[in-house]
Amino acid sequence: MDMKLEIVVVPVSDVDRAKDFYTGLGWRLDADVATDDSFRVVQVTPPGSPASVIFGTSVTEQAPGTARGLHLVVDDIEAAHSELKRNGADPSEVFHDAGGVFHHGGTDARVPGPDPKRTSYGSFLSFSDPDGNGYVLQEITTRLPGRLDPAITTYSSAGDLASALRRAAAAHGEHEAGTGAEDPDWPDRYARYMVAEQAGTELPE
Repeated sequence: MDMKLEIVVVPVSDVDRAKDFYTGLGWRLDADVATDDSFRVVQVTPPGSPASVIFGTSVTEQAPGTARGLHLVVDDIEAAHSELKRNGADPSEVFHDAGGVFHHGGTDARVPGPDPKRTSYGSFLSFSDPDGNGYVLQEITTRLPGRLDPAITTYSSAGDLASALRRAAAAHGEHEAGTGAEDPDWPDRYARYMVAEQAGTELPE
């Protein structure tokens, strides 16, 4: 049975302030429902995300600001930094971890700047909502094997698909330069490359 993570509950102290913050980031407002003064549910969804965030009144027993380490995946960490800053968040500078695997909790072992080799999964930034709930953005450009089913290829947004097409085009250009000839089967090659890249399987040569 599939079990898909769909909702993350975030504890906030001021629902309207939180709503303004998240929608100001460009997150889609899915619902704002109140049955009475003591119960209100607001749902927002980050652009391209299959999972949503819920906050409100009486929706969690957690203390406001105690959610930590909520990860958002992007394919361009520096562009994401600019967008967050432009939309009113106060993101950290882009960083990578001294250990080079994931990242330490808090701000331990942060090294300024993106991963020197720009390795997929290796570059991060962080930001918090007005209550201090903490998010981490992680740059992923190529998936590890097994993360996605290669038989089910989906792109969460037009921007995500456009980025994948650009990477496929760059790889195709290198392929043609190596062979010294135009590839008449380039649509098939693009498709194979994009499916393999998303699923984390071996890329076509």
